[in-house]
Amino acid sequence: MKLAFSSNAYMQFSIEETIQRIAELGYAGIELLADVPHAWPAGLLPERREAIRTCLETHCLTISNINAFMMNAVGDPRQPYWHPGWTDPDCHYRAIRREHTKRALQLASDLGAPHITTEPGGLVTAEQSWQEAADIFYDELMPCVELAEQLDVGLLIEPEPELLIERFDQYLEFAGRIDSEQIGLNFDIGHAYCVGEDPQDWVPRMAEQTVHYHLEDIADTRVHAHLIPGHGAIDFGATLRAIAETGYAGWLTVELYPYIDAPDDAAREAHSYLSKALACLSSSTT
Repeated sequence: MKLAFSSNAYMQFSIEETIQRIAELGYAGIELLADVPHAWPAGLLPERREAIRTCLETHCLTISNINAFMMNAVGDPRQPYWHPGWTDPDCHYRAIRREHTKRALQLASDLGAPHITTEPGGLVTAEQSWQEAADIFYDELMPCVELAEQLDVGLLIEPEPELLIERFDQYLEFAGRIDSEQIGLNFDIGHAYCVGEDPQDWVPRMAEQTVHYHLEDIADTRVHAHLIPGHGAIDFGATLRAIAETGYAGWLTVELYPYIDAPDDAAREAHSYLSKALACLSSSTT
């Protein structure tokens, strides 16, 4: 398994400086934020895409994933991460999310990234039933699925507390409607813990669907607030062991966007903690 760090903790830095810093801290990969100020696809000229590719090569860093979940560039006053959402009652807002996702898929193809992550359907309004919102999500997502198949880029849904798909049974119900090998699960262990689905228990159950992991810690209150691994209540030893036992050999991307004022410190501590945990896991299995 390989460690990557999400660039969404480095929103006070250019993407070039972010790449350099993450590489110098010992990570092998980077999750590229498809948003301002790093790689907002709608405004990313070919020259900038090439500059990102060159910078990654210079610092021997690989893209673990492209984060198309956050959309700060839109400046939606309701919430800068979740809006515009897939299930917004206004079809014009939904179109912004859909077209952004298409552009992010093309960006992934251009940069050689394996997949992108997107929100799991957005907020369900008081006027919507869960099924009505799921139907809207399906209709909006399918054009993106078609493009993902054309580009051979994965389109990963990330369950999130308070949004349409919070739990794994909801993910399975929704993803079961889509006949495409490009659809997969981004298993965020913190999000699972927040909704009472302890990750060490669910990793083996969701192994066939899981394409990529997000790592962060969560306090024992299970309130959705990302913490540096080791600062919360998640059993990382048991979780990493469960992941290893599935045979997963891909990316474990650390996502610590709340640490925007001190991203280096957070990334360094997370890398040290997780490296030791993975080393212990390796020694215990030999």
